[in-house]
Amino acid sequence: MENFDLVNLLSNLIPYIVVLLLAISCHEAGHAWMSMKYGDDTAYMLGRVTINPVAHTDPIGTLLIPIATFVLTFTTGTRVPLIGWGKPTPVNPRNWTKYKEANVMVSIAGILANLILATAGFIIFKTLIETEVINGVNIREGIVKVVATFLSYLIFLNVSLAVFNLLPFPPLDGSKVLSTFLPASFQPIFDMLEQYGFLILMLLVYVGVIGLIMYPFYMIVDYLLYTRWF
Repeated sequence: MENFDLVNLLSNLIPYIVVLLLAISCHEAGHAWMSMKYGDDTAYMLGRVTINPVAHTDPIGTLLIPIATFVLTFTTGTRVPLIGWGKPTPVNPRNWTKYKEANVMVSIAGILANLILATAGFIIFKTLIETEVINGVNIREGIVKVVATFLSYLIFLNVSLAVFNLLPFPPLDGSKVLSTFLPASFQPIFDMLEQYGFLILMLLVYVGVIGLIMYPFYMIVDYLLYTRWF
């Protein structure tokens, strides 16, 4: 810890938290908006169709765990997937029209929101790299470093959230999509997993399984981003 650089830590932590709040807010707002489109106004009436982070922030999942994980990763070099979550979006499936279609679309709406943010960040960052507005020399200097750091988090954090939420473990969105297409006989299995889903996910994170799943996606995005196209 002799070489601990607080300024460097904060210059990375602040844009990370800003991006995380944006990513989680858009994710939960996506669920709320899509549920409203299929006839359920539960989340809308509770003020959840908004990207205001105040409406979606969970003290543990949005702030404590992500910040602690980030600081641990930054200061020790320990490779831990940087994940987080917001307050669950309340929906009433009984109000949905076209139940099965709604269950799939509401479940993936948050993932699509994250992919849209990641794509927007990628296009902007890639354009700045290809035009050499950002290059190997200035990427570690001044305002360029701030912009590059923000865009990097915007891309990779949203990719992380999208991939993480696609996993078929309750309470993640992927499990809801999968349950839509499986026979009703599988429902008891999902009910059992629902009770222990969080513990299973934390165990998978701890033993490195989640990191292994995400690694190929990071490598693909990294290759596409930093390999010159023109």
